[in-house]
Amino acid sequence: MTQASVSGLNERVPGRRWTVRLDAAGRGSAGVRVSCSRPACAELRLPSAADGRRAAVAHLKAHLRAAASPRPTAHCACRADGCHAHVPDTDRPARTEPWRCGGPVVLTVIADRAGRWWRALECCSRCAAAIPGAQTTTASPASRPPDAGGHPLATVNPCANPGTGADARPGGGPGAGTPRFSDRTAVSGAEVPPPRPAPARRRPRPATIAQRVIPDDLKPVELRDELVELGDLFRAYQRRDRPDLALLADLHTRKARAFAAWAEACGDSRLRPVAKRAEQAADAARLQHEHRTGLSAAGDRPPVARLLTGAAQWDHARSVLAHAVATTPLPGAQARLLVTMLTLRTALSGTGRLVGQDLTGMGLTEPEELVARLTDCGWLRLTGTPADLLAARPEDPASVTVPSLTPRTDAPAPFAFGKKLRPKLSGWAQRIVSDKKLRKAGADAGTRFLALALATRCHADGRLGSGGDGIDLDDLAVSCAVDLGELHCLVDRLTAADWVAEPAFTDGRLTGRLTQRVLPLTCPLPQPGLEGSG
Repeated sequence: MTQASVSGLNERVPGRRWTVRLDAAGRGSAGVRVSCSRPACAELRLPSAADGRRAAVAHLKAHLRAAASPRPTAHCACRADGCHAHVPDTDRPARTEPWRCGGPVVLTVIADRAGRWWRALECCSRCAAAIPGAQTTTASPASRPPDAGGHPLATVNPCANPGTGADARPGGGPGAGTPRFSDRTAVSGAEVPPPRPAPARRRPRPATIAQRVIPDDLKPVELRDELVELGDLFRAYQRRDRPDLALLADLHTRKARAFAAWAEACGDSRLRPVAKRAEQAADAARLQHEHRTGLSAAGDRPPVARLLTGAAQWDHARSVLAHAVATTPLPGAQARLLVTMLTLRTALSGTGRLVGQDLTGMGLTEPEELVARLTDCGWLRLTGTPADLLAARPEDPASVTVPSLTPRTDAPAPFAFGKKLRPKLSGWAQRIVSDKKLRKAGADAGTRFLALALATRCHADGRLGSGGDGIDLDDLAVSCAVDLGELHCLVDRLTAADWVAEPAFTDGRLTGRLTQRVLPLTCPLPQPGLEGSG
């Protein structure tokens, strides 16, 4: 080794480091203190963390302005700070060669992600590139102070006046000598290793509709544009705050035409059922729109504002009636009606609160005895006696419990509706049972339960049956817990109460229609061929 090279190694000096920390000033206080690792820098106390961060960053910038440029003869300072690149070889068995510093010395800035400390150090460019989140700073050649036998840091105190010192250029322009961040070139002009490349940009997602990818080469181009636009429109519709059934019906109609054309263009027979289902969904959406607005497509019917406003609510009403028919523990129409109304009151939690008027307004002949029988068989539980329930006033309602409806972890809930819909269903049934003309006519419990059943088994225009073709008499008699002879009498009573018009018993079916005044209380059945659509 030559004498010159030995002399050069001996002239190398340790790299400089400055660490600025932000700590809490004390318990119970929002104040913070800013400290610097350089002994000459005094500690600062500030009232808030935001002020502390600004002061810490300004303090570190003052050190960088005073440093002006890294010293080419300095050792890499990052090794002493546990640099990410200098992990011991025992912790990295896959690395066959130890890490070696290399490249020009640069000023590197590292910041804590939580904003608790900031550090500037002189290190080699290889280490600067290997430290995650590190940034290098360089100073323009014109701003370097002349070498006067000492480093500017020894003659300039950045804490005393951060705005003056080594950053002053001849001419004194604002911002003179301010270090600029760079990841390419150091002060010495040598190449600095570039940062790690950014992850490759992901390919754009393909256009889809109905969970099917639309081919990029689909011809004609107009068909592909229509499918892409429909996919975007359906996704935009799903983000709407309120439904628009008329718009949804139009979208399904366009989807049916587009999928039929797609099937013709590519010869894929699997697309034809999708087009058929889209047609059915369009018809169902139009029907629901008609039910909600009361207007047909031709506008030939007066508006009907129904108490239950959608097909899902109508299905839930039918599910409650079906549950009552299947679980009533006592025979007879009176028990069937009472069980239905108590089920609606306790549907989700198994408990509810009633007053005596709720029972006396159902047309029951012996309500107290019927409540006692339901209690004796275990279907109903009371906090008091049946007499106390009948005497309950609105200001002090009685609590009742139906054990079979109490939620359990080992069995699914019998109903799928939520707590907001339960009182709406209960109010709908109460409106029918306590109908003014039924009360004036002194209708019994069987007549009132038949009114409930007919309200859920009619067409949108009031005709009995899903397609207006009537209701099977045997099925209706079983649901109402009466025989066929009594069923004829109940229908006559509903006709007299202006509930049913033009009733007829033909071929074992009950035909006719519900009157205009009760249409708001009806729950129309889906039209034949539309079950499962929408």
